[in-house]
Amino acid sequence: MALFGNALRVVLFVLAVAPLSLCAQTNDPLAGFGVEVNALSGKIIRHTQKFTSPVPPLSNALDVNFVWQTYGKKDWQQRRGFPVVGVGITFTDYGNNAIYGRCVGIYPNLQIPIISGKDLEWTFRLGNGLGYVTRRYNPNANEPMDTANSAVSSHFNDFAIFMTDLRYSYNDHWQFQLGANFTHISNADYSEPNLGINMLGGHVGVRYFPTCSKPKRIVRDLEKLPNRWLLQGRASISYKKARAAGNPVCPSYFAAGYLSRRWLGKNKLFIGMDYAYHGDVYAFLKNYGVHIGHERSHSWDGAVFVGNEFIVGRVGLVTQVGYYYRQTFLKFDDIYQKIGGNVYIVQREKGPIKEVFVSGLLLTHFVVAQLAEFGIGFGI
Repeated sequence: MALFGNALRVVLFVLAVAPLSLCAQTNDPLAGFGVEVNALSGKIIRHTQKFTSPVPPLSNALDVNFVWQTYGKKDWQQRRGFPVVGVGITFTDYGNNAIYGRCVGIYPNLQIPIISGKDLEWTFRLGNGLGYVTRRYNPNANEPMDTANSAVSSHFNDFAIFMTDLRYSYNDHWQFQLGANFTHISNADYSEPNLGINMLGGHVGVRYFPTCSKPKRIVRDLEKLPNRWLLQGRASISYKKARAAGNPVCPSYFAAGYLSRRWLGKNKLFIGMDYAYHGDVYAFLKNYGVHIGHERSHSWDGAVFVGNEFIVGRVGLVTQVGYYYRQTFLKFDDIYQKIGGNVYIVQREKGPIKEVFVSGLLLTHFVVAQLAEFGIGFGI
């Protein structure tokens, strides 16, 4: 509860010292810039039977988000309905510092409107970045022991946050919101054990815009982008600790081919097939003498997948669902999910190569993170 008290003090301080000003025009450099503070409260979810660590009765967090209301300076802002972008910092106390420690996460984020009215709106915010956790699994006798924490095995982790808000605009400077949130941290099994921590809860907060929350929009006649088809490919690599002597970190290699179709000028539906060879599975089979002489043939998997990519300028937010038609010796669920993003180096309408991008994707089985893959892709 101390975290809530600190959050309340921050909000009251801002309310006390913030000046009131007239709404500025678009040429003001601070137009659309604001600071958001949320007090979060929730509980850790046991997302797998392997999660045997005690769950605290309550977990709390303080989220500070520096936001910017886009107004059409770039074409993508108008195409996406003038979203809010931001950079957030979240301080999380999971409620048992001796086991889970505390987490500081910093992440870029995007707020997408779902329903918008004059003073009331319903929005969805997603963000992903880097989190630092103060406690981790550590069986090393030369360091402080923490073998009860099977959720986190490294200090640095991926930090993801999803929030939905019902927000009321009091005036051009103040907005108040309440909603639900979900946060996730893990290192994608780069080291083990690492089940990750999922926290579900609610929040209440306030936003303050020093100049203006709704800068004057630039609306122009945009070129209509055709719903084109592209043949696409992607090659990626990942690293994961193997369950073998010495716990070596081994590479996994991925290749994907797919067909995409743009829709509404700002999204891409896609369908395709992928292949993955897992070095950690090969090391496991060699170590335990399983399928002697045929280890490689039992270390690859393949799947068919569908997905959608939300294009935000030169960034694409990817969601993908796949079904394994073949698995490695170490089997998982038949269905997997991938979430992540693409950053476009080449993005054009004409020419033999229309897209070149670098990608980062998190492979999960339901809510259990499996690995993180990074690569490069193209579209023709």
